[in-house]
Amino acid sequence: MGIGRFVYTPILPFMVETLGLSQAQAGLVASANFLGYLLGALGAAKASLPGGRRRWFLIALAVSAFTTAGMAAEAWLPLFLALRFASGVASAFVLVLASALVLDRLAAAGRPGLSALHFAGVGSGIALSAVLVAGMAAFGSDWRELWLASGGLSLLALLAVFRLVPPEGAEAAAAKPPAAGHGDRRRLIALVIAYGLFGFGYVITATFISTLVRLTPEIRWLESYVWLVVGLAAIPSVLVWSWLAGRLGTARGFALACLTQGVGVALSVLGSGAFAVLLAAALLGGTIMGITALGLVYARALSPGDPRRSMALMTAAFGLGQMIGPGFAGYAYGLGQSFLLPSLVASAALFIAFALTMEWRRR
Repeated sequence: MGIGRFVYTPILPFMVETLGLSQAQAGLVASANFLGYLLGALGAAKASLPGGRRRWFLIALAVSAFTTAGMAAEAWLPLFLALRFASGVASAFVLVLASALVLDRLAAAGRPGLSALHFAGVGSGIALSAVLVAGMAAFGSDWRELWLASGGLSLLALLAVFRLVPPEGAEAAAAKPPAAGHGDRRRLIALVIAYGLFGFGYVITATFISTLVRLTPEIRWLESYVWLVVGLAAIPSVLVWSWLAGRLGTARGFALACLTQGVGVALSVLGSGAFAVLLAAALLGGTIMGITALGLVYARALSPGDPRRSMALMTAAFGLGQMIGPGFAGYAYGLGQSFLLPSLVASAALFIAFALTMEWRRR
C-alpha cells in the first residue's frame, strides 16, 4: 500500500517535466486517487463481503499493483484519472482489510502491541519506492519505466503476502464484535472535523513535496532524498505516537501529532535550505500514520455502541479533506506560481485540528 498509494509523489516531477502537466492537472490526478480511497473505504467497511476478507484483500493488492504499472500505458489524462481512482479504491480495501485481518490475529495471539509493526509497512513501502525511483532515475529511466518498476515491486510484495497471510480459520469466525466505547458526542464531532482537516492538511505536502524541491534550484539535489526521509520517518511513527498517547492520553497524543505535522507543513515553504526541507519531510512522515492510528483508536473509544458508524464518518471526513487538498493546491499554484499559500492554508487546518482535540486538563 505504501507503494501503490504514495509512489505518485516521487514520480510526479518526471511526469510534469516530460509531459508538461500543469500543477492543476497533477492535483486533479491525485484527487481522483483520493476519491477512490473514500469510496473504497466506505465499501470495505461493510459488515460482510462475499468470499471472505482475505480474498478481497489479495484482489485489492493485485488491483493496486496492476493499476500502478498501468500508469505507464499511455500519456492520457483521462486514463491517469481512471487508474489512480481504481488504485485509490484498492488502497482503501487494503488498509481496512489488512488491518482487520492482522489486528484480529494479534488480539487472538495476545500480542496487540505488534500492531505498530503492521502500520510500519506503509512507511517501509514509501522508503523502498523512494530508493527504487531515485536509483532508476540516476540511470536515466523515464516516468514510464518508473511506474512499471513500481508495479513490479508491488507484485513481488503480493506474492509474499499470499504466503504470509494464510486463510482465515476458526479464530475469525469466533471473533467478538467490537467493544462499545463510553460515548461522547461533542468530542466525537470535534474529532471527525479534526480528522477531515488532517486529511486536507497532510495531503498537499505529501503530494507536492518532491515537485516543490525540484522547482527550487538551490535544493534540487535533495529530490532523491526528501521522499526517502518521509518513508523512513513513517516506519517507527505509530510506535512512537502510541507510546506518547499511553503517557499523555489519546486525545493529547492525536492533538500534538496534528500540531507537529502543521509545523512541518509550514516549514516546507517557510524554511530555507536543505535542513529545513529534510526536517519538514521528517515531521510529515513521522506523523501521517500516527495521526491515522490514534484518530481511529480515539473514535472507537468515543463511540456509543457499535463503532462502525463513527469509523465511516471518520473515513468520509478524511477522504473529503484529502480529495480537496491536491486540487486546491494545484489551482492555487497556477494563480501564484508558488506552493506558499496552499501550504500555509494546510498548516492552518492542522493547527485548528490541534485546537479542536487538545485537552488541557485531565478528565
